[in-house]
Amino acid sequence: QVQLVESGGGLVQPGGSLRLSCTTSGSIFSTAAMGWYRQIPGKQRELVARTGGRTDYADSVKGRFTISRDNAKNTVYLQMNSLKPEDTAIYYCNARRFWSSIEYWGQGTQVTVSS
Repeated sequence: QVQLVESGGGLVQPGGSLRLSCTTSGSIFSTAAMGWYRQIPGKQRELVARTGGRTDYADSVKGRFTISRDNAKNTVYLQMNSLKPEDTAIYYCNARRFWSSIEYWGQGTQVTVSS
């Protein structure tokens, strides 16, 4: 069973930073685009950032968030700076196989931005 293990969520004040991590097996990591999505209760899950050949960011996070991959650790990171209350959501790690519609999801990690 494919596992994506996330960590790094929590409570932070506006303007603060957090780094999310997502680790999976090498067989998945080397053959998939890795990304982060987020979801607010009652709303659709939305793409935050994705990397795998090309890197894409949601307009709302450009210049504040950075996605990166560590191939040696099979880990993808999301560095989040200048956090705003509207960034509050559950963040999900995603792995989508290249040239395929097969994808996997992590369990989600809560990020709360509040004073």
